[in-house]
Amino acid sequence: MRATLINHASARDAMSEQEFKYIVRIADKDLPGDKNIVYALALIKGIGINTAYALCRKLGIDTRRKLGSLTEEEILKVDEAVRELHKLGLPSWLYNRRRDPASGVDHHIVGAELVLTVKSDIDLMKEIKSWRGIRHMLGLKVRGQRTRTTGRTGLTVGVKRSKGA
Repeated sequence: MRATLINHASARDAMSEQEFKYIVRIADKDLPGDKNIVYALALIKGIGINTAYALCRKLGIDTRRKLGSLTEEEILKVDEAVRELHKLGLPSWLYNRRRDPASGVDHHIVGAELVLTVKSDIDLMKEIKSWRGIRHMLGLKVRGQRTRTTGRTGLTVGVKRSKGA
């Protein structure tokens, strides 16, 4: 029992030496340091859980660690890897921007750049008046879903009941 108390105390002392960070900034986003590194990275727009696992494995970081326990060097390494994920040598099916229409290459976009890219893609579809662009312009469903009963907006439409019933 005494040995376990000593081990816990030494672990606590080691943690206080390193200084736990409760907020970590990666890819221009503040992430909670008390979360598992994989789930914290998944909070970045454009990074999912599978991508975060692949990223951690590629960088040699234990996926069960808390984000706040990483050293400054590890945080910088993760930040650079998130920003330039396509340079890590991961398989191309993991990227969110394959065969980019402008450049024709595979790469991965995160954060505000992803939002702007998607918006510009939608604007291009509207400009060339493709089917999807027209559906976007009209505010209708774009991916072939049914519209007869779902996706209704505005006033409720139905059968009026008579006062006597």
